[in-house]
Amino acid sequence: MSYGAVRCLGNVSRSWLALPPYRRPKGLSVMPQDTRPGVVIGVDIGTTSTKAVAYDTDGRQLGSHSAGYPLNDPQPGYAEQDPQLILDTVLKSVSVVVAELVQPVAGLSFSSAMHSLIGLDPDGNPLTPSVTWADTRATQQAERLRAVPSGLALHRRTGTPMHPMSPLPKLLWFAEQEPKLFERVAHWVGIKDWVLLRLCDALVTDHSIASATGLLDIHRLEWDSEALTIAGLTEEQLPQLVATTAVLPGLTPQAAAATGLPERTPVVVGAGDGPLANLGLGAVHPGMVACSIGTSGAMRVMVERPGVDPFGGVFCYALTEHRWTVGGAINNGGIVLKWAGEALAPDLGEHSEEDLVALAARAPAGSGGLIMLPYLHSERAPHWSALPRGAYVGLTHSHRREHLVRAALEGVCQQLALVLSSVRAAGNEVREIRAGGGFARSGLWRQMLADVLGLPVSFPAAHEGSSFGAALLGMQALGLIASIDVAADLVRIEETIRPDPAAAATYAALLPLFAELYDALTPAFASLRRLAPGLPAEPEPATGQPI
Repeated sequence: MSYGAVRCLGNVSRSWLALPPYRRPKGLSVMPQDTRPGVVIGVDIGTTSTKAVAYDTDGRQLGSHSAGYPLNDPQPGYAEQDPQLILDTVLKSVSVVVAELVQPVAGLSFSSAMHSLIGLDPDGNPLTPSVTWADTRATQQAERLRAVPSGLALHRRTGTPMHPMSPLPKLLWFAEQEPKLFERVAHWVGIKDWVLLRLCDALVTDHSIASATGLLDIHRLEWDSEALTIAGLTEEQLPQLVATTAVLPGLTPQAAAATGLPERTPVVVGAGDGPLANLGLGAVHPGMVACSIGTSGAMRVMVERPGVDPFGGVFCYALTEHRWTVGGAINNGGIVLKWAGEALAPDLGEHSEEDLVALAARAPAGSGGLIMLPYLHSERAPHWSALPRGAYVGLTHSHRREHLVRAALEGVCQQLALVLSSVRAAGNEVREIRAGGGFARSGLWRQMLADVLGLPVSFPAAHEGSSFGAALLGMQALGLIASIDVAADLVRIEETIRPDPAAAATYAALLPLFAELYDALTPAFASLRRLAPGLPAEPEPATGQPI
């Protein structure tokens, strides 16, 4: 299969690949500012859905569409998706938005969930599902990498923790567990790389997505030779590295027909959803922290030079050449509230988030001395281990389900507080916190986050986070705005929540205990993981006669 070219506009160097004659670019020169269409569609390929949103250069939302897809778990620890289904969803979402618009589209710009891995055959067809960040099959491989003396050095050099979310341990798993399949794979890519391959016939990956693979030296922006040796790969098996502002020369005829856009429509490669969420919240300057709680959660601060803390508690991922995000992601965000509804209050029915939060509001701050470790899907920052499990500690006869639900919400916020401590330990000043995500619809959860962090938290007016960040990055790449720094001015703050002094004092007293419980329960977590395969997952069928 022949792959197309990529052109980098602005101050980014140009890089060209060989093109068949019918796909040679026609120039893509930047038109004068006053004659260019000013609408960019930001496409965010998320874990459970894709969202396409059109924005103009004033930050106004002009049209949007989102559609979901399943996260499959065919075996314990697996979390896979169908790449073709995701591609179809991207095409559908873009086409719906294009049909809504009366203005011409200047370009598409992409965001996607990080850490995904797909093996392709020589013709670019998937040989594997898209193995997502939530997949933990490579736990043993990640723990081996963490245990060796060079593990922390590799983390510091690549910016990516040694965790089963990372493509590096996943590649090691495929090499060890599926060696015949591993040998057949011509290229290993992420989900956004594969979507762009299908849309534009170009096999590329941006520095942001690459910085989350565990394979990129973030200080040199080159594939790391030691990481490639560990993974058993050559550079030729990976996509071409490009800047996040790289512009692909247009859509294939098939993609143009499916989206309703002209073939010449520029496509900006874009970045990972985490760094772009910072941009979408306007947290683009040092000291401005972006916090998000969706299905999972994260805490990130923008810095001007790459680096992680001495203890490896944070990641470091690229946005642009002079913008990096340092922080940590947690596996358990809004999904904890969903679990609480199913396990503790099924009588409230489906889509009962508001009723659940109202139930939690009946319990006091601190949940009457009840602590929940919300590790329902293991955990990432700041410990970066797939070992932990969820736990309630301090349960007494006086606790009711409102205490259990509130403790679950508090546990999510307390875990984010630990991530914030690691961000500070990496030498970063924290001056302002901006938050977004589905949790922001809840007044109780907004207040709880400010109380647990002990800092004011600002909530921007409705912007779609990563899709807005992708659109802004695309506008810079296409010359429609001078710099992504305008994000700080375009994002309007809707509300700033200040900590309640009494509640903040309660959480400050509980946080050290919350932090200590991880280490205290690690032996129990290890024993449970050893015993779990032999324990029945469902009740045994009844036998004998009733008494």
